Amino acid sequence: MRVGITGHHGLSGGITEMLVRGDLWNLVTTFGSYDLVGVTCAGEGPESWFARSVLDHGGKLEVIVPAGAAPVGRAEDRHRGTRLRLMNEAGAVHRLAAVEHGGLGDDTARALVGMVDEVIAVWDGEPGSEPAHVAELARRAGLFVHRIWPQGCERPA
Repeated sequence: MRVGITGHHGLSGGITEMLVRGDLWNLVTTFGSYDLVGVTCAGEGPESWFARSVLDHGGKLEVIVPAGAAPVGRAEDRHRGTRLRLMNEAGAVHRLAAVEHGGLGDDTARALVGMVDEVIAVWDGEPGSEPAHVAELARRAGLFVHRIWPQGCERPA
């Protein structure tokens, strides 16, 4: 089972992180570890927490890198070390081709939806955010979307 992740950024620290990490672990462990492949951009917060859960459960990991991004992020990016560790543990890293070369460029949402069987969205359910966009693309593609937003979570302003 290939499962992708999207989620709000800025959820690190406090009760929200604890609740989301717990729900991610509970969901990830419902999949058999032998055939679980987690697909993520390994961004800060839910994307990296999901990746760690997949690996800790014994699944495999694949990371998507947008065409215009530095593979592990900028030097001043405090999440850079985590992203680099996850990329090193991944079975595959998919660097998107630039649009001018026929690729998806920085459209990681379409890339993710095209690579998975199901999507997990750590999302408050409100429209107009990246998780809302990915969830809508996934539903239009006929994919099941697991929405995680535990009671007590707060999205940063």
